[in-house]
Amino acid sequence: MKDLKSLLVAKDLKKSYGKHQNVFNALKGINLEIKEGESVAIIGKSGSGKSTLMHLLALLDAPTSGAVFLEEQNTSKFKQKKLNHLRNKDFGFVFQSFFMNANDTVLNNVILPLKIAGVRPKERRCRAMEALKIVELEDKAKNKAKDLSGGQKQRVCIARAIVNEPKVIFADEPTGNLDSATGAKIEELLFNLNKEKGITLIIVTHDDDLAKKCERRINLVDGQIKENTK
Repeated sequence: MKDLKSLLVAKDLKKSYGKHQNVFNALKGINLEIKEGESVAIIGKSGSGKSTLMHLLALLDAPTSGAVFLEEQNTSKFKQKKLNHLRNKDFGFVFQSFFMNANDTVLNNVILPLKIAGVRPKERRCRAMEALKIVELEDKAKNKAKDLSGGQKQRVCIARAIVNEPKVIFADEPTGNLDSATGAKIEELLFNLNKEKGITLIIVTHDDDLAKKCERRINLVDGQIKENTK
């Protein structure tokens, strides 16, 4: 089996908030490599820095020092327009809060990343319906998002995350607001996408059982990696 290609690399990532006496060092020099097609759990107690790390890896925020490399390119040298394009094209996001337009249709919520990418209307609809089919919600395409259950909303978020065929899905507590049976279905869906489509999966979670399903677990304590285990 050939070695997997390096996808994301964090080099001496530090992130601080505040100034002078009020400074808080959220990350204290993180070095980390994530390869194509891996499933990785970032775990740790509240305040450990796990969500901060995910935001930096996802290029949603910039480090105070250090750099994130995407496919060996130093993203700190990218202009904002290129960062925005990369996030929309290469990354999919699934958060605990759904961040959907509640009064719009399910289909239009899924179409949004394609619209931003400038995909033509006919192709947008086709690709969005294909994504909804994957999450078994094509029959809800015309429904308003606000009329869905929590589990259905999370499946719509996954459809929206995969519609641009991303290289990475970042999932921040993706089952945190769901009952255990619905949460198990969402987990199965995410890991199937990882295995069948080769999408790299990075999950931030408090849930030990979910973390154990990942190929690798990165345990953060006070802004530093305590363990990086397979």
